[in-house]
Amino acid sequence: MAAELRVDEITRILTGAVAHSVGRAVDMGIVEFRGPDGEEVMVHMQCPFRIVHDAKIILGSADMRYPQKGAGEQAFDEFRMVYDARATKINKILGQLRPSVDGVTVGAAGELTVAWEQGFRLEVFPDCSGNFEAWRAFVRGGAHHGFPPETI
Repeated sequence: MAAELRVDEITRILTGAVAHSVGRAVDMGIVEFRGPDGEEVMVHMQCPFRIVHDAKIILGSADMRYPQKGAGEQAFDEFRMVYDARATKINKILGQLRPSVDGVTVGAAGELTVAWEQGFRLEVFPDCSGNFEAWRAFVRGGAHHGFPPETI
């Protein structure tokens, strides 16, 4: 029996959580939230994604490809990519606003949208036809849910 995509669980763990930070682990995008009881809620993305604010892309997974000016050959390993600079700015904004998640949608082909207050939105787009993990959402220490579900 194939694993099921648990949209209800994904929605439950993210709704009401406060957007806390954006970052990366090597080339995997990470968005961290704080749940209502202080639990760490995470979304890990290994496929294309972007963060949009008021209809403008403010961070995209492709930003990991481009070094900051003058960053040198070790820019990626030293977290000196365009992605890292923009994530730092976004984290300062999130720290001030502390916006909470007010909408979660999961599409049939694995697309994930997490909207939070003040016009922010995380959009995740699986783009691989193979059976490889595109993204997962979880509470640290709890069950993991993602797409495709049989890879989690």
